[in-house]
Amino acid sequence: MGLLDNTTPQQYYQGSDYGNYQFTSLDDIITQFIIGYVGEDKIISKVKRTDVAFHAQRAMQELSFDTFKSCKSQEITVPATLQMVLPQDYVNYTKISRIDSSGIKHLLYPTSKTSNPTNPYQTVAAFEIRAKGTITGTKTAMTLDAQYDNILVGMVVSGVGIVPGTTVEASQVSGGVTLLTIDTALDLTTDNIAASNVTINDAEYIFTKADGSLIETPNTQVLTEIAEIAIGKAYIDFATALTGVSVGDFVSHEEFPVGTVITGIAAQTGEAIGTRIFVSNTTTTTSALANQEITFTSVSPVSDTWTSYKSNTPSENQNDYQDDRYWPMGGERYGLDPQHSQANGSFYIDKINGKIHFSSNISGKTVVLDYISDGLGTDEEMQVHKFAEEAIYKWIAYGILSSRNNIPEYIINRYRREKFAETRKAKLRLSNLKLEELTQILRGKSKHIKH
Repeated sequence: MGLLDNTTPQQYYQGSDYGNYQFTSLDDIITQFIIGYVGEDKIISKVKRTDVAFHAQRAMQELSFDTFKSCKSQEITVPATLQMVLPQDYVNYTKISRIDSSGIKHLLYPTSKTSNPTNPYQTVAAFEIRAKGTITGTKTAMTLDAQYDNILVGMVVSGVGIVPGTTVEASQVSGGVTLLTIDTALDLTTDNIAASNVTINDAEYIFTKADGSLIETPNTQVLTEIAEIAIGKAYIDFATALTGVSVGDFVSHEEFPVGTVITGIAAQTGEAIGTRIFVSNTTTTTSALANQEITFTSVSPVSDTWTSYKSNTPSENQNDYQDDRYWPMGGERYGLDPQHSQANGSFYIDKINGKIHFSSNISGKTVVLDYISDGLGTDEEMQVHKFAEEAIYKWIAYGILSSRNNIPEYIINRYRREKFAETRKAKLRLSNLKLEELTQILRGKSKHIKH
């Protein structure tokens, strides 16, 4: 029975799944492999379908990287943050381009001269926060000598009279100083101080993270125009719209549990967007509060390296090196690196945070990311081009035979060679070389190569 007998031409052209005949689904590949390769008097006498599926998926991944055509791409307009989140099924990129007004791609080049390293808070002596504070026995309020944006809710505090394991419960800023609420009152008797209500002035306290990791330098914004903190609500209403906050930022206030984060930003009826902040936990207050000070802390610390890179146009991103940084001798161009002598822009990939960082001259431009996936992201994309169908069969057979005991080595080597040969054949087929097109290109072989 023909493969097209179930679909008429009229059904095909009225549908939306165009060009599907060139592909075979991975599920059909597995079924056909079991029919053709598994059974009595065949090379594989018995095998579980799950084993075939595993080797088929591994073959799909390996062939997707350098044999199948990479046809996935994503287009974005680079925001003011100069960052692009990597696609969900991203494995590696093939090229990143800027699009001009005519729709033509201009390649961006990767820079290896910068990065976005972690930026731990550092004093002269150590990676810790030391601050002078004033606190009274039997109280849980501490007033520091200055504003410390790096002191976050949940940090462990130690010092004179502090009970071991005491943590910061809330952090506020008022009058240029940080006001803290700790979860345990002082125990001054441990330091031979008799009176429990004695006030300790300008004692040095050390703040560290509870998990022992280094304190990173966050983006912190202190907001004071809070209209109301309602009873038992998971939102905060502001009198005016907020800027500089985003979903995921931590909320620091004594009326919200430790670990509370922003889950949404909306507008009240008749108000500007951003006047209501939804959070992950409800308030613990027993009465409505107004004119409160709340600290919002970004969960994505920014390094000085990235800040400097995005705030300037690097000298590499230009088509002329006549600037004082590199060429103080009247514009000589000796030693010019061709890959850098262009004004398209540059980028680097922060693999830890899963983001692409662009140079400042790409802000607001349209960028296209062409990338490679492993072909296993969704059921719809788990399909094999018919040019590579035989290569998949040889991959599965070799994978199954090489993982079993008591299989003669010459059988394993035979299928290893067949797998290699079929993969090479598939790569040549998928390269899509056409004689007429190649002939046309070779007619200009005496010309300089242009890119």
